[in-house]
Amino acid sequence: MNPIEPATGLTVVIPCRNEAGALPAVLSAVPRGYRVVVVDNGSTDATAEVARAAGATVVTESVPGYGSAVQAGIAATATELVAVLDGDGSMAPGELPLLVAELGPGVTMVAGRRRPIRGAWPWHARFGNWLLARWLRHRYALPVHDLAAMRVIRRAELVALGPLHPRSGYPLALLAGAARAEWRVVECDVSYRPRTHGVSKVSGSILGTVRAARDFWSVR
Repeated sequence: MNPIEPATGLTVVIPCRNEAGALPAVLSAVPRGYRVVVVDNGSTDATAEVARAAGATVVTESVPGYGSAVQAGIAATATELVAVLDGDGSMAPGELPLLVAELGPGVTMVAGRRRPIRGAWPWHARFGNWLLARWLRHRYALPVHDLAAMRVIRRAELVALGPLHPRSGYPLALLAGAARAEWRVVECDVSYRPRTHGVSKVSGSILGTVRAARDFWSVR
């Protein structure tokens, strides 16, 4: 992964907690020319070491939570564009150029709309995502059908939104903030498959799902 000049390219932010098993394949699939920032959010495995060995910049965020990790990663970037995706192997970094291609004049964010293969997306998580996307469409007239688990954003506009939700409610808070800021958001289909290692912190257990639901419904 060759670094590119700050303020002229794209940085991929990958929030991680205990993703040492999945990271090698994820990082090797990042397109050449994109910078990579891996945010280690309290890992007890070799996540940080694996990321450094692959050439990524590693940022440590001690405050637990997806939103805290993402925001720490954003703060460590300097490029015009920022992409965010999970480090569990469920998404294809090689599809990022498809999202970048949709980021035309007037578009602030391109949100990945997941197209899952069988078994990739538990029914309860998929149903919750459908409910929240429906809420965004009705409340804000934001034309989205997914909570943008994979996304490309213009960094300056993202930073201008200020701090967002520190935990699992971050993607929803981001889209609500985008709507209030009158961003133009477009969707782009992306593939979605089962994580390659470990268990999801959100959909992998009832407790994780309940905690995520609490976070989502705290967003207004």
